[in-house]
Amino acid sequence: MDVIALVPLAAVEPEAVEALLDRAFGPDRRTRTAYRIRSGTLPVPELSFAALDADGALLGTIQCWPVELACDDGEIVPLVMVGPVAVEPDHQQGGIGRALMERMLEAISDCPAKGCDSLMLVGDPEYYGRFFGFTAERTAGWRLPGPFEPHRLLARGDKAPDCAGALGPRVGQAA
Repeated sequence: MDVIALVPLAAVEPEAVEALLDRAFGPDRRTRTAYRIRSGTLPVPELSFAALDADGALLGTIQCWPVELACDDGEIVPLVMVGPVAVEPDHQQGGIGRALMERMLEAISDCPAKGCDSLMLVGDPEYYGRFFGFTAERTAGWRLPGPFEPHRLLARGDKAPDCAGALGPRVGQAA
């Protein structure tokens, strides 16, 4: 991997981030269930980063979002949804996404937002489990606002709730 700088996502123009997301995931990305889960929220700034090359060109981003699990027993559990992790297509498989994930995980200890210690994502269980400790052990009862593959619904850590409930955006609250 070439030398890259990891900077707060806020240091990058939002239009550049959106263009990267389109290149990495395609223009229909907004129809995915993940977008419904975080609809109406803004990224958690303490956990959202960009990867820049030596010339300042955007190579990758990670965004994290305030979401909540409304458990069927009435408990509301704040969580942070990790992703998308996006890397320029011609730089994928070069460690940039992994570096962004590692930087985000390092930032958890300094994150004041609710749910920073309870992460979830929709992604490849082999990759996110092997390298970052995400599993589907606690997510079997979670319902999402759209189609998803249950084995790809992952959470990290003992603070992730193990209840049946509906996952959705945490709106009307500060991240």
